[in-house]
Amino acid sequence: MDGATVRVVAAAQAGDEAAFVSLVERHRRELQVHCYRMLGSFDEAEDMVQEAFLRAWRRRETYAGRSTFRAWLYRIATNACLDHLERNPRRPMPVAGAPGHSEVPWLQPFPDQMLDQVAPVADEPDAVVVARETIELAFLVAVQHLPPRQRAVLMLRDVLGWRAAETAELLESSVASVNSALQRARATLRDHLPERRAEWTSADPTEAERSVLQRFVEASEKADMAALGALLREDAIFSMPPEPGWFQGRDVLMAAWGPAMVGPTSLGEFRLVPTAANRQPAAASYIRKPGGQQFEALSLDVLRIEDGEIAEVTTFGADKFPFFGLPATL
Repeated sequence: MDGATVRVVAAAQAGDEAAFVSLVERHRRELQVHCYRMLGSFDEAEDMVQEAFLRAWRRRETYAGRSTFRAWLYRIATNACLDHLERNPRRPMPVAGAPGHSEVPWLQPFPDQMLDQVAPVADEPDAVVVARETIELAFLVAVQHLPPRQRAVLMLRDVLGWRAAETAELLESSVASVNSALQRARATLRDHLPERRAEWTSADPTEAERSVLQRFVEASEKADMAALGALLREDAIFSMPPEPGWFQGRDVLMAAWGPAMVGPTSLGEFRLVPTAANRQPAAASYIRKPGGQQFEALSLDVLRIEDGEIAEVTTFGADKFPFFGLPATL
């Protein structure tokens, strides 16, 4: 740490609340992403960051300067997540008739505009930009199959790039134990990730993906079921956490979506706003009911696109619209 940071840390340890806030707030977003990866829930991640900051304030005098202040906060945030998982144990639910697939009812999306706020700063060069392969929904679902400590080891070693010795110290474990946990975590992760994930790009949504998203928007607004079906891969998947239900197959999805979009059971007229979540293309849906004056927030669709086709649609409720900067009505 530079001299200025050392002085701020000293002031915070002496009880200067403003100094403490200035130290922790610069790390809020990256710690939120870390907790989100651990838990899969946007709401719970926010809660755990607040819990971590409270613990850090209460224990501020224990910071001895052997590591960076950032690393010290990561230790506290990780332990807060582990404590939460111990108090609230849960496992993904296997999908009947679909071996290898699971539902994660607590899964929530993370706005890309918040992910963009996580980046290295001058005095913390070891901070990392959030890569797509470590935040996409398929990765989050796979991570939920790991026992909590294996999950923590994977995040610290493979996602944040910590050394085995640093990870062992944080978890109060041995290097051998950490390395063993990492091997088991990697093996489990491979079993639960999509087969072609290694071919995915690690960047933001590509121009080709944005083109598919635009066609998805246009087809949905026109209620053009033929055009919508043409965008879907034959074995496309649809889920809507936290609601139970997991659907696979283009024809199955068309049968599920059709009544809500066309005919006498139609919900009304759709308007979609392109956005991005978890480094994936997404669209916010609004509906104007028959006789209505405004389009009201309905849902958020996050798309997984492979080879120009939609391979998966994960739909969330509109309660997270404010975090995406999306209005309640159009």
